[in-house]
Amino acid sequence: MEESSVPSPEQKVAASASGPNRQCTETFGEDDGDRNLSGSEQTLDPALLEIKRKWELEQKELKKKISLEDDRNVEKMLSNPDSDTFYVGGMDISFVKGDDVNACAALVVFSFPDLEVVYEDYQMIQLTQPYIPGFLAFREMDFMIQLYNNVKENNTQYTPQVIMVDGNGILHPRGVGSACHLGVLLDVPCLGVAKNLFFIENDIDRNEEHMEQIASLKQSGDTFPLVGSSSGITYGKALKSCEKATKPVYVSPGHKISIDSATELVHRCSKYRVPEPIRQADLNSREYLRVNFKDGS
Repeated sequence: MEESSVPSPEQKVAASASGPNRQCTETFGEDDGDRNLSGSEQTLDPALLEIKRKWELEQKELKKKISLEDDRNVEKMLSNPDSDTFYVGGMDISFVKGDDVNACAALVVFSFPDLEVVYEDYQMIQLTQPYIPGFLAFREMDFMIQLYNNVKENNTQYTPQVIMVDGNGILHPRGVGSACHLGVLLDVPCLGVAKNLFFIENDIDRNEEHMEQIASLKQSGDTFPLVGSSSGITYGKALKSCEKATKPVYVSPGHKISIDSATELVHRCSKYRVPEPIRQADLNSREYLRVNFKDGS
């Protein structure tokens, strides 16, 4: 008689683990489906609910380790960039159109401050963890860590001192976005950059005041703080990253970097609205998929 096995919650949802396509629109940052997290537990089946509660506990532990003080390399990069050679990495994951499992994970490393590409890595991946709003990092983190380990082990000289991710840092309902998650696990300065404001219920919203603040951004480098209306927490800054940008990007620190330094670094790395490390990771990963992915292979 064969021994029966009870599938884990992860196995139960593997077949339907995809959720919203993270890159099916021309947007960056954690999915706007995270806007309304209230009542989300009522819509989750028991298996997903169990996973969600497990991940909440993991986020609480990660949050205890977050530092928003500048790492020594961050201080050097911004105060005296010509004193040494510095590298900034951009990470992104692009999905095959209409496919929430097959994707390309990308790391593009730029020299700083001259912003020349020195290293690129693109890997075809399959995401099997479920999508739950507010927990995007748990789908993607292992692949991002592998990209970092690849450059550290095989091209040590180009290991980035700072990583930018397409997503958020402390601008998150529990204060632990993708940039926090990655930064803490790697113990590397990390920050998040998003094109869309990540809504936090009863605290951060795209209201009339927010739109007025956006209108006040006139010159490249202009900013305003993202302050919670009820919590009073400063989550990051909205930044007009270049002169031609008509909309800001939303910068939030993840680990080992302050809000001001994260914003300044994004501005210094921006030729267009999105800073070059993330912009090139996004564009190149999409092109990699177009050339290399064969449906059903």
